Amino acid sequence: MMYRLGVDVGGTFTDVLLIEEATGRTRRTKVPSTPQDQSVGVVEGVTRVLADAKARPADIRQFLHGTTVATNAVLERRGARVGLVVTVGYRQVLHIARSFVPGGLGGWIVWDRPAELVALEDVREVRGRLDSRGTEIEPLDETAVRAAVRDLVDRGVDALAIGFVNSYADPVHEQRAAEIAASEAPGVPVSTSAGVLPELGEYERTLTTVANAYVRPGVGAYLRNLSGKLVAEGLVGDRRVLRSDGGLMTFERAEDIPVSLLMSGPAGGVAAAVALGPAAGFRDLLTLDMGGTSTDVALIEDGTPVIRRETTVADLAVRSPSIDVQTVGAGGGSIAHVPELTGALRVGPASAGALPGPATYGRGGVLPTVTDANVVLGYLPHALLGGAMPLDVDKARTAVGTVATRLGVTVEAAAAAIIDIVNENMLGALRLVSVQRGYDPRRFALFGFGGAGPLHANALAKLLGSWPVVIPQSPGVLCAYGDASTGVRAEANKSLVRPLDDLDEGRLRREFADLAAQIDTEFDRAEVPADARTVRFEADVRYHGQGFEVPVGVPASGQEPLIPTLRGGFDEAHRRLFGFALDEQHEIVNIRAVGVSDAERIRPVEVESGDRDASRAVIGRQRVYVEGGWQEATLYDRTALRAGDELRGPAIVVEMDSTSLVLPGCVARVDRLGNLLILPAEDGVVR
Repeated sequence: MMYRLGVDVGGTFTDVLLIEEATGRTRRTKVPSTPQDQSVGVVEGVTRVLADAKARPADIRQFLHGTTVATNAVLERRGARVGLVVTVGYRQVLHIARSFVPGGLGGWIVWDRPAELVALEDVREVRGRLDSRGTEIEPLDETAVRAAVRDLVDRGVDALAIGFVNSYADPVHEQRAAEIAASEAPGVPVSTSAGVLPELGEYERTLTTVANAYVRPGVGAYLRNLSGKLVAEGLVGDRRVLRSDGGLMTFERAEDIPVSLLMSGPAGGVAAAVALGPAAGFRDLLTLDMGGTSTDVALIEDGTPVIRRETTVADLAVRSPSIDVQTVGAGGGSIAHVPELTGALRVGPASAGALPGPATYGRGGVLPTVTDANVVLGYLPHALLGGAMPLDVDKARTAVGTVATRLGVTVEAAAAAIIDIVNENMLGALRLVSVQRGYDPRRFALFGFGGAGPLHANALAKLLGSWPVVIPQSPGVLCAYGDASTGVRAEANKSLVRPLDDLDEGRLRREFADLAAQIDTEFDRAEVPADARTVRFEADVRYHGQGFEVPVGVPASGQEPLIPTLRGGFDEAHRRLFGFALDEQHEIVNIRAVGVSDAERIRPVEVESGDRDASRAVIGRQRVYVEGGWQEATLYDRTALRAGDELRGPAIVVEMDSTSLVLPGCVARVDRLGNLLILPAEDGVVR
């Protein structure tokens, strides 16, 4: 029996999902994350789930991993010390940036500019110049490159970044400089801008290259360390890591381009929703991934997530593709507090994390968290993780009581206020990926997962109007399922700045063919079967003189003319995003090929049919505080539910990795795949 193993590392727990390839059956486990060395928690989880399944490490054909190593390095500003080599005259390229100050009117008064990833004293200029067509104007000063590399290494840099002007047009100077750096500083990783982002835009290209160099030593050390431990355990199958755009790449490729991993963690859940949502009949989804530290939300339209050309982590925005995920500091561990200055209740973004965690965990935490509020309100059972983690109700009430005292209300009212505020925080993020992107959230189902997502999804659906709420099986480890159910993804891109009216159709097709050949090369390295490869094409288009571009899909068929399609596609996208289109000259800026493998998809397992009567799954009753008072809720064991069963709220559905809450006035129905579908109810009838 062969297996696929998905592992996702979160801020509080590490989720592990073992999938039997022949049947699609799964086994799962959760272990506390080990931030000091994520590989420790990963190996512990892998060992535990293999023992539970009575499987051997050698039976694992693929190890598929979502990681936050790169993300944490940026968030905590503990990446490598980077030395940057640039063209003469571009020493301050990162510091000049785009002269953009975030914030509203007067934001410049209070904005505290973050430190650059490269200190100015670690930037060196060398002579050598190409024009925008790639023609050499001045030869590269190789002596200056050698001197710059030696000087930077003597200063103690851990990684090197090379970003020459116009290198997107021809990488020859950067490639030669990288060869010199490798000979002068063996063992020091070198990132070139043409190798990381061969696109127009000196600032964005240089910043992305520097970010790649910044996280490269840490990511490389982690992946090599993890690989060594897995091999020592006997797990010698393929090892792949999840990219920010929801695809997989080999460990070796990830070591070269780790900037592609900045949103690796959140992408896993969206990848799972892409696999499970359409299978359940819902191709338009809003995803809600609420964990212990934060909540990630995204939009999926017609089975495809929205992909941004930019990845943002804290105050760093780099030009790297990622799923359009919005993150807010709203998780089960988010701490509630009442500032002295305002006296108004706040929730998050600070989190109690895995240790000490919420007060109810009994691990030394004393500060009130969202989890403590849920315990006070009766929304959680008396133990989590299948009974392995008991919850202390008294400690939860004591912690939430500190907020109640400050506000002058009852403990229950304070807990309800905490839940209301955290729900509003998540509602803002959901509106950002829907309403503010031109989408009506009422035509999307709400896909809730993560350790805490199913607890809050019903309330958010009422606020947003997104029905039904879809809660998949094993929602607490769904990101690990996404890691294991997506395919290899690769991108090749090129800048091609031309007015559409002046562009030759034949040349454009040849350019796309060259990019497709690059995708095939990367797929060959990842050993993707030829019949499992799909390549699509995109172009970034703008009005002439416009300061930004909009990506437009290009038809894969060779029959449809490309130029009119690009023009019409851009106008349509511009109308949706901004409400209008102009009769102005169109200009193409960048083109790209995106390759995806569908070979790793998993067929969801159908559950046994029932007779609508869910009484067999009842395991008890529990008081819950809803709508300003106490009501009695029925507790259900999710593993005992069958397809067609219906549960009337208030109800609590318990499983090993998560807990789902069905509010009064709503009904949950179990579909053929075991998903819980929560909808409003009228007169006892599901609508």
